[in-house]
Amino acid sequence: LYNKGLIYRGIRMVNWDPSAKTAVSDEEVIHHEVNGKLYYLRYKIEGEDGYTVIATTRPETIFGDIAVCINPNDPKTAHMKGKKVIVPIANRVVPIIEDEYVDMEFGTGFLKVTPAHDVNDYMLGEKYNLEVIDIFNDNGTLNSHGLQYEGMDRFDVRKKIEKDLEELGLMEKTEAYTNSVGYSERTNVPIEPKLSMQWFLKMEDLAKPALEAVENDTIKFHPAKFKNTYRHWMENIKDWNISRQLWWGHQIPAYYLPEGGFVVGETPEKALAEAQKQNPNLKMEDLRQDEDCLDTWFSSWLWPISVFDGINNPDNKDIKYYYPTNDLVTAPEIIFFWVARMIMAGYEYKDQPCFRNVYFTGIVRDKQGRKMSKSLGNSPDPIELMEKYGADGVRMGMLLTSPAGNDLPFDESLCEQGRNFNNKIWNAFRLVKGWEVSDSIEQPESSRIAIEWFQNVLAKTASELDDLFGKYRLSEALMSLY
Repeated sequence: LYNKGLIYRGIRMVNWDPSAKTAVSDEEVIHHEVNGKLYYLRYKIEGEDGYTVIATTRPETIFGDIAVCINPNDPKTAHMKGKKVIVPIANRVVPIIEDEYVDMEFGTGFLKVTPAHDVNDYMLGEKYNLEVIDIFNDNGTLNSHGLQYEGMDRFDVRKKIEKDLEELGLMEKTEAYTNSVGYSERTNVPIEPKLSMQWFLKMEDLAKPALEAVENDTIKFHPAKFKNTYRHWMENIKDWNISRQLWWGHQIPAYYLPEGGFVVGETPEKALAEAQKQNPNLKMEDLRQDEDCLDTWFSSWLWPISVFDGINNPDNKDIKYYYPTNDLVTAPEIIFFWVARMIMAGYEYKDQPCFRNVYFTGIVRDKQGRKMSKSLGNSPDPIELMEKYGADGVRMGMLLTSPAGNDLPFDESLCEQGRNFNNKIWNAFRLVKGWEVSDSIEQPESSRIAIEWFQNVLAKTASELDDLFGKYRLSEALMSLY
C-alpha cells in the first residue's frame, strides 16, 4: 500500500483521547447528548469602546482563537466587517473574517475560530491561511498558551474561566444548552479534536470495489437493511488514521534518518538497505523506528487471508481451498471497523470477495428490553444456565429468540422450553429404540397411512428448515422444528 502511494504521513485533525493519549478513529467515537452551557463572551472591538458578543460551548479554548467569523449575508453583523476584536484574557487581536459557513441563526451570528481544536474551524483556518495554536497537552491539560491556567485540566479551566470572565465583566450571560459530545469508546472520556502527526491510508479507491460487491449481492448482508448503513459509510469514507500512540500492536515499519526524512521497510535490514541508497555510510543504529503502532483493525482486516497464511504464502493449498469463506457471523456495530475493511482487503490483496454472506446478530436484551450488562446485573451466567437446563436446552432457547439481525429478547423460560422439548425427543427416541420389531406381523393399513403421512410432514418440514436456514431466519427455523 505504501509503495502504491496509498499510505502517507502528515499533520491532520484527529480524534484525540486524552486518557489513553492516542488518536482514535471516527468509528471509535460515541456521541452522547450532554447538558451543558452556552457561554456568551465579550470580545472588545479594537479601537472602540464597544464589545462583540460571541456564544461558545467551550470558553477554555479562547487561548487558541485566531479569528472571528461572520456570515457576509447577515445584516446584524455587517457593521463588524473589516474590523478586529480582542480575545478575552488572552488579549490577542484577531481579525473579523467572512464566510457563509457561519449559521446566522445560532447564537449571536459570530463564530470564534479555533483551528487547532475544532474540525470545522480547522477547515476555515486552511481556507483563509490562519495560524494554528494548539493549547492542549496530550493529557487534556492546558499548555503554556493557556497562560495562568497552564497545567490545569480542560474542564477545571472551564469552571474557573467562567468565574474569571464574570469578574472581568467579559461574560455577557450563560444559558442551559444541550449538545452532542463525542466520547472515546475505550475510555469513555470526551474526545478532544487535535492536530497531530499521524499515518493515514487513502480509502477512496479501496472502497469502490467493496461497495460494489455488497450493492450487487456478490456479498450478501443478512438482514439486507444493513446495506443502507454500509452504503452511507462507504460513500462518505475518509482517509483512515492507521497510527496509534500505544505500546501494543504492530510497530509501524518506518525508520527515521539522522539527517531527516524516513524510509519504509518490511524488516530493519530492508529499511537499512533502502536508507543506504541515500547515504551508504549509514548503520542500523543510525535508524530510529517510528514508536507508533498500527490500529488494531489494520491487522484484523487481513483476517480471512492471514488465517490461511495467504499473505506470506499466497498460493498455499489451504487458502486455495477455503478462500473465500462462506459465512461471517458478527455484530452490526463493527460493520465499519471490521466487515467493510475485510471486504476492502479481500479485493486489494486477492482481487475477490473474502466471504459470501454476512449475518449480523442482534443485541441480547432482557425482558425489560435493556441491553444485558455486568453493571446492570441482568446478564445470566451461561455456565449456570447449562447446569440448570443442559447445553442443548440453552442452545435451543437462544435460537428460539434469534430473529435475523434483530435484538434477542432473552427469557430464561425459553431455555426451560428448549430443555423440555429436547427431553421429549430424547424420551421418544429411547422409547422407539426399546421396541422389538417383528417382520412376521402384518402391518395394519392405518399404520401404513400414518407412516406415509408422517414422512410427508417430515419432508415438508425439512424443506422449510433448509429454506429458513438459507435465509438466516434461525428462530423461525427452530419454531418450525418445534
